[in-house]
Amino acid sequence: MPFYSPLVQEHLRNPRNVGEMPGADAIGVDENPICGDVTWLWVKIQGDLIARVTFKTRGCPAAVATSSACTEMVTGMPLATARRLTAANLAQAVGGLPPAKVHCSVLAIGALHKALAAYERARHPGS
Repeated sequence: MPFYSPLVQEHLRNPRNVGEMPGADAIGVDENPICGDVTWLWVKIQGDLIARVTFKTRGCPAAVATSSACTEMVTGMPLATARRLTAANLAQAVGGLPPAKVHCSVLAIGALHKALAAYERARHPGS
């Protein structure tokens, strides 16, 4: 079993913000076709801030833990800042991931970016 930081272990034992969000402003989904992991992220936006985020992840422990950590990390964050987040930012925020598990943080960030893009498309159709 790969070494996981104490923060990753905590999010795995006690994931936060799990489940679908009724009334979400947007949903983003990202998947890894090689390993089969999938992350869904629901976001609620208020003004220029991410007010709430929930997730569901079907995947390995690192994918679940980084998705949970992502929801806490971006709640209250300005949209412009969230759009610039990378998988490396998330991996660093959880104390690092084993090299073979870095791709897990890509799912949460990918789903976040897709949700924010969907939110923008809904606000500005046709642009």
